[in-house]
Amino acid sequence: MKARVLKIHKKDNVLVALSNLKKGEVIEHNGESYTLVDDVNAKHKFFIGDMKAGDAVYMYGVLVGKVQFDVPRGGRMTTDNTKHATGTYDYRGVKYEWHAPDVSKFKNRTFNGYHRSDGRVGTANYWLFIPMVFCENRNMDVIREALHNELGYAVTEKYKSYTRSLVDAHRSGKDLEQVQIDQLQPSPVEQRLFKNIDGIKFLNHQGGCGGTRQDAATLGRVLAAYADHPNVGGVTLLSLGCQNLQVQDFLKYLKEERNPGFDKPLYIFEQQRSQSEEQLVAEAIRKTFTGLIELNKTERKPAPLSDLCIGVKCGGSDGFSGISANPAVGYCADLVVALGGKILLAEFPELCGAEQELIDRSDEATARKFMRLMKSYEEMAHLVGSGFDMNPSPGNIKDGLITDAIKSTGAAKKGGTSPVADVLDYTEKVSKPGLSLVCTPGNDVEATTGKTASGSTLILFTTGLGTPTGNPVCPTIKLSTNTALAKRMGDIIDIDTGPIIEGEKTIEEMGETILEYCIKAASGEVIPKAVQLNQDDFIPWKRGVSL
Repeated sequence: MKARVLKIHKKDNVLVALSNLKKGEVIEHNGESYTLVDDVNAKHKFFIGDMKAGDAVYMYGVLVGKVQFDVPRGGRMTTDNTKHATGTYDYRGVKYEWHAPDVSKFKNRTFNGYHRSDGRVGTANYWLFIPMVFCENRNMDVIREALHNELGYAVTEKYKSYTRSLVDAHRSGKDLEQVQIDQLQPSPVEQRLFKNIDGIKFLNHQGGCGGTRQDAATLGRVLAAYADHPNVGGVTLLSLGCQNLQVQDFLKYLKEERNPGFDKPLYIFEQQRSQSEEQLVAEAIRKTFTGLIELNKTERKPAPLSDLCIGVKCGGSDGFSGISANPAVGYCADLVVALGGKILLAEFPELCGAEQELIDRSDEATARKFMRLMKSYEEMAHLVGSGFDMNPSPGNIKDGLITDAIKSTGAAKKGGTSPVADVLDYTEKVSKPGLSLVCTPGNDVEATTGKTASGSTLILFTTGLGTPTGNPVCPTIKLSTNTALAKRMGDIIDIDTGPIIEGEKTIEEMGETILEYCIKAASGEVIPKAVQLNQDDFIPWKRGVSL
């Protein structure tokens, strides 16, 4: 039988509603009775005792807020009666003992990936187009349309067909409302010419010139990280010529800082040295086509699960995120770490309130780097009149995430329970097996862009409200926190963790299901929805304030 409420931690002084509860209802939980003084919708919380102004609010066993005025037992937590608050944090030399999960059923399992010369293994095989500056974005768009349409990577044929039907209806004087896209049969998609190339991707961006030199340098390191990514097999680079981010700077970041052994095909074109735009585009297409012929000879081969590097992310989060999808992803993360793989947990503004737990799982050097990055980030936000407490969106709040600390402590569950092996600043390359913390904003696309730059080859992305976010070179797997979302937005959701809320599956069972899906996705046996839709979101962080 499905429970109606949940107490996450024994220290908590709130209960989470798992379904809509009405004012006046008497809720029984662990031998206690609570008469509700407000309606409490699913995902929201109510207090289990009379609260006085200034009282601390606990969830997940940690401080997540302070009460602003007296609230009776059974009263609903709101943005009026509860404001963000967190405890202090510091390194305290805790000797953390991790109890790794049983991985016997995954022992000796493999995935079929693309083996690169430096020993890393990709889960996909992409050709990547990189503009040095936003001035080349239009040329990128022209090349994308040509290559995607002719080589079988376009996903817009049904919409083209729909538009043609609207044109025909207009010309014949018919009612346009009668033309329904779901009544149309899309034109057959041509079989891809290159069977071993999963896509041709484009990193259009708005930088490279006009900003600060620091912006250009950060962008250059992000672009170099993507060129070096194990899911990328070859690169075509377009430069205007006069921009801040020069080709030689990019090559320095790529071949001196990032990977001195970089040996992938890299074709460079500069527009200000070309005879015409037509000549530039045609030559870039021709040269790339020859590279695609060679890259297509690369085939998937077995690799141990220790070669997986999975980024974990949440976006469009709700009040169920921290009790269904995120802890299930966290259990999957623990399985991967126990198998010798890598996990990347980012979104530093959404670790606010979870710092002490993460510090207690770190050695001193790792903990102090984490503290330095967290504090400098928050100080930067305060300088412009903001702060981590301003992270939750209206959608987050509407669906139960009243303070950033509530959102953050639930978000941190994605990283599992293993020791923190490393802390990476933005664009730093992951090198250690285990859990690494990556400094990025909480913003969905800036975070996925950043953890991909650090080396994630798959991303597990949880959502309670629904978001289509993907990444150009890192297959992004969407997990819903609730079944209603999975049914409503099934075109973007890959895995439904709602059965945890319904009491039909445990967190551990769902975590194993997630890892099984990851193995299939890493092998190309299933294609995540975001990849099918060419949801290729890319926003480099300028190191300014972004929550």
